[in-house]
Amino acid sequence: MKVYYHHNPGGFSNCYIVVNEHAKEAIIIDPGKVSDKIISQIEENNLTISGILITHNHGSHVHGLKTLRKIYSPKIYAADWEVAKDDTTVISRDGTLKIAKLTVDYMTVPGHTSDSIVYKIENLLFTGDVLGAGTIGTTSSSYSKFILESNIKNKIFAMNDQLIVMPGHGPLSSLGALKEIMKSLF
Repeated sequence: MKVYYHHNPGGFSNCYIVVNEHAKEAIIIDPGKVSDKIISQIEENNLTISGILITHNHGSHVHGLKTLRKIYSPKIYAADWEVAKDDTTVISRDGTLKIAKLTVDYMTVPGHTSDSIVYKIENLLFTGDVLGAGTIGTTSSSYSKFILESNIKNKIFAMNDQLIVMPGHGPLSSLGALKEIMKSLF
């Protein structure tokens, strides 16, 4: 498995392309903007886009869907039907998907938004805006903040410290480092 990182300067957000090199299939996570570089990577490597994972329905994480849908016919996974209307495979609760011949575990982690989802592929945790390098997602109320913090503590921080956190914004981190940094919060 290879992962390619792309930065969306318009929304200061991160997009990831997870590639199963043996199957020549890819998963795109949070396509905030689709650049020529992303298209070139897909085309030059003869990749099939097997799925697009959306961590939450904010523009800086979904604007690139329009471009991708014009060029390809990807299956789109999100917790919000509004992401791509009838082309959205709506997922809820916690579960497992098989995409690009890779196992994708997912868990709902509301708080930043009601549709926030975290995805785990092998040792990588794609957290969107739920959790970043030393930060948690912004919330609209004290109740939302309580829900988010509870979900981080009970769902995410219960996971292996060795997981690499691939956030929606900012640099990568490890779950162990984030637990240490944020122990005063939880």
